[in-house]
Amino acid sequence: MALRPVQVNIKALDDSAVGRFWAEALGWGVSSEGPGVTNVEPLGGFVWPDPVAVCVDIVTVPEAKTATKNRVHLDLATTSAAHQAELVARLQALGATPAHVGQGEVPWTVLADPEGNEFCVLEPREIYRDTGPIARVVVDCADPRAMARFWGEATDWTLHEVTNDHAVSRSTKGVGPHLEFVRTPGVKTVPDRVHLDLLPYAGDALEAEVARLRALGATDIDVGQGDVPWRCLADPEGHEFCVLAPS
Repeated sequence: MALRPVQVNIKALDDSAVGRFWAEALGWGVSSEGPGVTNVEPLGGFVWPDPVAVCVDIVTVPEAKTATKNRVHLDLATTSAAHQAELVARLQALGATPAHVGQGEVPWTVLADPEGNEFCVLEPREIYRDTGPIARVVVDCADPRAMARFWGEATDWTLHEVTNDHAVSRSTKGVGPHLEFVRTPGVKTVPDRVHLDLLPYAGDALEAEVARLRALGATDIDVGQGDVPWRCLADPEGHEFCVLAPS
């Protein structure tokens, strides 16, 4: 039994507009599984769920983002200084704006999408050369070691590094984005605007996986989801995530 991260879920007032932004940002395509949802996925005959790709789903909600920094965000990969500068300029032309989250003087660029969701355009780093456009999904946390224990058991991804300041995991196939938990001051004060969706493998039972997660320290949450085929949970530090029904 194991779960795999399959998509990053971003809430938005206008899923189609934010979806178009992220599709252009990543060089991917858009589709929709229904009203209020825009799916952003790789091009070229992509079939979901892919063994390693982490897609982006934009879901309409009635509430706008607060001024509070998201505790989950995407970092985009670049291959050269020129590529980083070109990507930042292109994203700003698409509607991204500079964001200030206390980063100071750093080699990466912090931006926000058209609805204020923060993300970073990284300077070239060899470790992210083969990830695709999304270098990593970053989660702010108080205790990276504790997060590594929970998420290492929750998913089948391989844990590559654990310190007091950060924890890093990646698909067992060694491709696709990294998942990184970074020690960050402050505590969670508002519902997550961005979260991960996990998927069981075919043949694994949804409720059995949810029970396993509860035993690891996850808790059930109600975010107004109503009667849906997936389950909404929170990890031991309160980060929301969803377990989708097996495909």
